[in-house]
Amino acid sequence: MFHAMYPFWSFIISVLLAQGIKPFLPMFKGSPFRSRLFFASGGMPSSHTAGVASLCLSVGLQESFNSPLFAVTLALGIIVAYDAANVRYYAGKNIQVTKQIVRDLKQDPEIELDDPIYEEPLKDVLGHKWPEVFVGAIIGMACALFLSIL
Repeated sequence: MFHAMYPFWSFIISVLLAQGIKPFLPMFKGSPFRSRLFFASGGMPSSHTAGVASLCLSVGLQESFNSPLFAVTLALGIIVAYDAANVRYYAGKNIQVTKQIVRDLKQDPEIELDDPIYEEPLKDVLGHKWPEVFVGAIIGMACALFLSIL
């Protein structure tokens, strides 16, 4: 029998694990360890997807894969994964385009961009590419399975 809070702890641990991997990944490309990536959204792997995949699988293992609760967590997981790879990803792309347009406009001496809005820092990595979502899902499911054994 699973502990009542197993799905919750599975979720938390998988999110922390996915976020904990991020600072080390630049080292594989010759860059230094980047601790600030632990708190970053976007990039490899998707911790949002890791969390909901872990939650979904742990609920299925604990409550049964035919339960309404599993259906709810599966629906939530699909929405989060879709959002990460589409809505949030393309919002980040739109921010990149906006930043480039502002840089281009600042090059034109006839255009004055004196509103402080043009100096606001914008975060352009918000979402994930599909491989980042899939790796997050694998991490989450592996975490749920590992914790179910304990």
